[in-house]
Amino acid sequence: MGTLSEFTALDIHGIQHSLSEYEGRVLLIVNVASRCGFTPQYAGLEALWRQYREQGLVVLGFPCNQFGSQEPDDEAAIGAFCSSTYDVTFPLFAKVKVNGDSAHPLWQHLKKSAPGILGSEAIKWNFTKFLVDGKGQVVGRYASTTKPAELSDDIERLLQSMTPST
Repeated sequence: MGTLSEFTALDIHGIQHSLSEYEGRVLLIVNVASRCGFTPQYAGLEALWRQYREQGLVVLGFPCNQFGSQEPDDEAAIGAFCSSTYDVTFPLFAKVKVNGDSAHPLWQHLKKSAPGILGSEAIKWNFTKFLVDGKGQVVGRYASTTKPAELSDDIERLLQSMTPST
């Protein structure tokens, strides 16, 4: 199976990015929504970003409206909400589909690389999280109920594995 560097995605401002921009970084990729019971996790995701970004973590948020229509707004409104409500500064992307035939290729890859409970590839709800190592390999999948702070140990372990020993 390939690595994330093979994929591209539009950011929240409509600019195409190659995920190869993030090679050598630990990534936390999350499908997000502004009107969900888990929306307060934006604060925890931002806290992780601020705590670990200098060490090599990048949080990537992908808005998705496939779960209870909890992300109905356009990208401008999503960006404004995230900024004004949670002071989000980590990269946000354009809305994507994460399930079904029209799921974004990145999300198809994430789901195949790290199936959920009982081997299901489907994303069950907003704020499903995928952790990717510095080589672009998916190393973990976390449920919506997993709070961002609970990922600190896994993130630190991956960041430490990237640091050359002297």
